[in-house]
Order: sequence, then structure tokens, then C-alpha cells
Amino acid sequence: MQSQRSQFDIPEDIAYFNCAYGAPLLRASQQRIVAGIARKSYPWKTVPSDFFDDAETIRTLASELLGGDADGYAVVPSASYGISTAARALEHQLQKGDRILVMAEEFPSNVLPWKRIAFERQATVHTVPTPASGNWTQAIIDELSLHVKIVALSNCHWTNGTYIDLIKIREACNHYRCTLVVDATQSLGAMPFALEQVKPDFLVAAGYKWLLFPYGVGLLYVAEPWRHARPLEESWLARQGAEDFASLVKYSDTYMPGARRFDVGEKCVSTTLPGAIAALEQIKAWGIDTIVQSLQAINDRLATHLAERGFRVPDRAYRCPHMFGAVVPPGYTGNLVTELKKKNIFISQRGNAVRFSPHVYNDNNDVQRLLEAIEEIIK
Repeated sequence: MQSQRSQFDIPEDIAYFNCAYGAPLLRASQQRIVAGIARKSYPWKTVPSDFFDDAETIRTLASELLGGDADGYAVVPSASYGISTAARALEHQLQKGDRILVMAEEFPSNVLPWKRIAFERQATVHTVPTPASGNWTQAIIDELSLHVKIVALSNCHWTNGTYIDLIKIREACNHYRCTLVVDATQSLGAMPFALEQVKPDFLVAAGYKWLLFPYGVGLLYVAEPWRHARPLEESWLARQGAEDFASLVKYSDTYMPGARRFDVGEKCVSTTLPGAIAALEQIKAWGIDTIVQSLQAINDRLATHLAERGFRVPDRAYRCPHMFGAVVPPGYTGNLVTELKKKNIFISQRGNAVRFSPHVYNDNNDVQRLLEAIEEIIK
């Protein structure tokens, strides 16, 4: 796919290789957000269906693009909200001495909720150490046992883009009867997710990175066995009959079907959800497979160049296609992120790795500028 830079409002002198930090908004999303602001300015034009329609559109688009059924999706504001929802639903199955498995250097959103319920239930959070081989999949499987009740993972390590094979891990979880909770924030929308094969009990993704959502909108997918669990909050918008505003004083004890009970309160934010809808529509139009091919081509070029200059780059077999981290050469003592920023080139550092995460707005000029700048800086 050719560069899609024209779909974004990115100045020509900016080379942004930092989508894993936060994606720029699509022009289409900007336009719908502005229209949403205008609608909020005239509340007398708002009708009851406006409180529900955007969320339903997101459920439908998410199922078409990412898999699963529309009823399985909830609209959440963040990864931490989604993980906390999963933790609330699962806490009752933990007993004293049970384990919750997480990866070393995992993002806090997929650790802190587990630490809380582990403390309250006298369970433990067990951290899988970083494998020297780079094979996270086998390292995780090797740590599973009958004592592990919950496995909380991502399929792309957020610090360096290392790939975790969740299909293999699902098979191992089935053997040990573990519940699988996935934080796909750093992959959903930029690489395929085999939802029907992985069968996560809960799948969470903050949307402001690879899904190109406005900040504050994310997705939670809940497998059918958990759709009757207790939600994190009790929103009137999640109850049967909520569309009938005149009858809201007749409190309903019945939730709407599917995962709607897990929606965040005030879910239909007219200033952000339309922007998320535009993003899902555009990703669907591009096709995730096409996005993957474009990003992998850029990253393979970058990784090859960096390896030839002494950077330590993860083996391609253990590397996600859309992002990767590289350790700078031993002889370089500067701050590569800062030096590149001076040239309007943007990457991140996470842990001991500098992280490269392009998207379809990057063009050949961006790549060439980045490679030439690195060449100059590390001399």
C-alpha cells in the first residue's frame, strides 16, 4: 500500500515512528469529532437513541473487523478499565495460594488490577522473567501449572514488540484450566488477531494507538461464559428499557444482552465515539492484512539497517510485524530519542530498547530521513 499520509494532518517536516505511543487522528476522525462538538452545543436536538447508536455501530464494526460477535463487545474508556472489569469478574475463582501469571516489564494496566485482587484473595502475582532466547511463548508455557488460575498477557510486548503466540498459550491454558485475559492494546488494528482460535476469556484494547481512536475510547471483548458476570459499575444505560427516559424511575434489574453490561457509564460521548467509528471504517477499508504488509516492509528495512550498524535487534521469528525495539550499540552513550527529536524524527525508549513503530502515514522520505539521521548520530 502506498503511504496514506494525506489521510492524516502530519506536517511534511515530521517523521513520526511512534504509533505505539499514540496515533495521530485521521482527518475523517477530526471532522466527526468537530461535528460531535457542534451537536453537544445544541442538546435540545438530542434524542434518546443518540445515547446508544454510536456504541452499537462500534460493536458491529469491531466484530466485522476483529472477529467475534457484536454482542460480545463493550465500549470502555481505557485498558485499565477493561482489565479491572475482567478482574472483578474473575476474583471469585481465586483462592489462597493461587497464581496470576504476567510477563516481566508488562504495562502497568495489566498488572496493577491483578495485584489488588491477589492481595484481597491471598493469591500471588507470578512474573515470567524475560527469556534470554527471546521466545516469550515457550517461557510462559513453561511457567504454567495447576496453581495458575489466571494468565494475563499481551500478544505483543509493549516495550520491544516481541511476539507471543496466544494460540499455543491457549492450548496450554486449556490443559491447566487457566483463564486467559489479553491486553491487545499494542497490536489490535495493526496485526491479525485470531479471536476464534485464541478464544480469550477477556480481550482488552485501548484504542488511541493502533486502532487510531481518539483518546479515551477502547474495546473490551467478553467470551460468552462471562457475559453474566458482575460489571465494574452499574450504569442505567446498560439496563433493559433504558431507551424509555420517562420510565427510568422504574428501575430495571435486567441487563441489556451480551457484553453491554460492561460498557462504561456515559458511553455514547458524541465528541469521541464518532471519531472511533471513522477509524474503524478506515481500517476496514485498508484491510488489516494490507496494513501488516506495509508496516512489516518498513520495519524489516529499519531492522536490517540497524543490525548492520551494531544495534541488537530481536530475531525476526520473535518480532511482531508492526513494531520492534532495538538496543543501541555498546559504544554509543548518547540519547538517541532526544537527538532524533531535534531533527523532528520521533521514536520512543522503553526499558533498554529504542522502539520503532511506524504506520501507513510513513513514506519513503520518512524512512530515509530516519536512517540518515541515525547514521549521523551514532558515528
